[in-house]
Amino acid sequence: MKKRHTKRRSTKEREAATPNPRESFTKQLGSFLRRNMNWFLVAGFALLLLQDIFGTHGVLAMHRSQVEARKIQEEINQLDKENQALQNHVKDLKTDPATIECIAREDMGLARPGEYIFKTQPRSSDPTHPAPQQQPCSAQKP
Repeated sequence: MKKRHTKRRSTKEREAATPNPRESFTKQLGSFLRRNMNWFLVAGFALLLLQDIFGTHGVLAMHRSQVEARKIQEEINQLDKENQALQNHVKDLKTDPATIECIAREDMGLARPGEYIFKTQPRSSDPTHPAPQQQPCSAQKP
């Protein structure tokens, strides 16, 4: 067998070849980050994208809020129409003599002097001639 001849290193050479453990960790971490930087960027971008789509203020939440706002606006418009109709009815009750007379006749059963009121029940046995539906006083106005 041959004996290998190796040169012995001096103490200074050994210290230079063996890095400081603290420095070694820092270098290793820097090297790891440089090697994997693209993957970290892709993962971060993917997380931000998921947050923008599914998060509490994301695209889906915004769409739900817009649909809800549209429904509420439609409800407000319907209530505005009902409110306007009721205001018109109140105005008619205060100023229109025909509306006042209609309510006095229909709801209170009052009649003018000299008039007689005859109340009859419609026949329900004849399906070919249904009884005419009586309109409320506000719908009879021309």
